[in-house]
Amino acid sequence: MIDYDESPLRSFHVRIAFASVGGVFSDGFGLGIIGISLGYASSQLALNPVWMGLLGGASLLGLFAGALLTGPAADRFGRRPIYAYNMALLGALSLLQGFIHTAAELLMLRLAIGFLLGTDYVVSKTLLTEFIPRRWRGRVLGSLSIAWAAGYACAYVVAFALAGAHAESWRWMLLASAIPCLLVLPLRLTMPESPLWLVTHGRGAAAARVVRNALGADVAPPVILAPAPAGRGRWRQLFSPSWRRRTLVACAFFTCQVIPYFALGTFVSQVMSAMRLENGHLGGVIYNLALLGGAIGGLIVVDRLSRRSFLIGSFSVAAGTMLILTLWSHVPAWALILLFAIFASVLSAASNLVYVYLPELFPTDLRASGIGLAVAASRTGSAVSTFLLPIIVADYGVRTSLAACVGVLALGALICLRWAPETRGVRLGVLEQVTGPT
Repeated sequence: MIDYDESPLRSFHVRIAFASVGGVFSDGFGLGIIGISLGYASSQLALNPVWMGLLGGASLLGLFAGALLTGPAADRFGRRPIYAYNMALLGALSLLQGFIHTAAELLMLRLAIGFLLGTDYVVSKTLLTEFIPRRWRGRVLGSLSIAWAAGYACAYVVAFALAGAHAESWRWMLLASAIPCLLVLPLRLTMPESPLWLVTHGRGAAAARVVRNALGADVAPPVILAPAPAGRGRWRQLFSPSWRRRTLVACAFFTCQVIPYFALGTFVSQVMSAMRLENGHLGGVIYNLALLGGAIGGLIVVDRLSRRSFLIGSFSVAAGTMLILTLWSHVPAWALILLFAIFASVLSAASNLVYVYLPELFPTDLRASGIGLAVAASRTGSAVSTFLLPIIVADYGVRTSLAACVGVLALGALICLRWAPETRGVRLGVLEQVTGPT
């Protein structure tokens, strides 16, 4: 019999990878489309800088609540119920965006959409991690980063193509975000529950059936672990001596990574225009293509570098490029675009670790909760920064906002240098045995 964690790659692994990739692509598209669509909706919806910030950050705020609440629910009740149906609701809400008439209506929808995105951020990483064999984990989970960047970049390209086609082209931009959600839904509905979650909750027979049907009779189900302890809150366990350092690293590295990623990415055209680039939208297209290229590059190196080296190095390079942009007062257009492209590609490459490193930090019965808490922490920072960025640019200048990004990235590098554990090649079952401080 083949050990569950050492299984060869089977057709089922490919199917669940596509189901997760499709969902994450939808997540990236849904978040990416809002930035440019707001630029075209601003006159019709009477959007001032405060409303622009609120609408730009609303999905991230909703994402905070969705991730925070989904983690403990998925650890207690299973991954599949949320994984199977959240795309249906996300598609329906995305369609409703095309029929709003006020900024307040759009704000409510963006909050709800963000909540559903938060559920998918948790269950897509968790369920895929618990099915993929150990030696394939880095590359398959890293593909989610490409999917997210592809969705984000595709949203920008689609919006750019639709711009000017109609007086209310922004409505079609927002409506387009429903398409990938509905396309991936049928595949999501066929996915079973995680065998690791089943055995952790004393359902070994059910886990064996899932493994036999999905992977074949020659693959052994996961080793049956002791049932999950009852009556102990997941968040309390995450901050226990055994897991608190990993929890803090997960929250800190993700937060420091996404604050500049979203704050600059959402309003990159406006930022480039504020730095006197004549065609800010073209610069934004190049920026988003660099995000996609960086994600592909990150997938290539994610299993060739140690997790710690990848984390610390990416924070350092991204901070360096932002520092140059902050201090170079008369940067020429070519250098401006080049430095933003380097920043985008490096940070996007490191975003592979969001999908690979976070699940490797936690055991099965805390994995969704740990990921959810890290996502919630990161979205608090990204929502606040996305809200503040257009206001800071308007009141204090674009270089002040860039300097703040330098500080956040430098802080991420220092935290990872001090506390981040190495997890490359870890067997998920080993994490269940951790009993002391880590």
